[in-house]
Amino acid sequence: MKIGQKYEGTVSGLRPYGAFVVLDNGVKGLIHISEIKTGYVDSIYNVFKVGDSVRVQVIDYDEYSGKASLSMRSLEEEKHHFPQRHRFSNKKVKIGFQPLADHMPEWIDDSLEFLKKDK
Repeated sequence: MKIGQKYEGTVSGLRPYGAFVVLDNGVKGLIHISEIKTGYVDSIYNVFKVGDSVRVQVIDYDEYSGKASLSMRSLEEEKHHFPQRHRFSNKKVKIGFQPLADHMPEWIDDSLEFLKKDK
């Protein structure tokens, strides 16, 4: 299983925090209540019943336990053209402190000017 793959599955159990799903390939997973849809979900029991068929996307997979973290929200975001979260993207995202470093000399000068005025 790979992160980002889409599967059909069947709801096998419900808890207040999410729905347990057995995928069509036999892997078991959980759709956490926060991954059901964009926005607030009041009660998992108002969304699913045991035996419901669902389409999900894998957002994490533990090879050791053989269990998956699943999302329906990511499919909804994809359908409505919302920006996907970075963990589903193959693009490299440059993360770092460069924007801060670019402005640091300016901030230091401003701070020094402020301190000089205070005396």
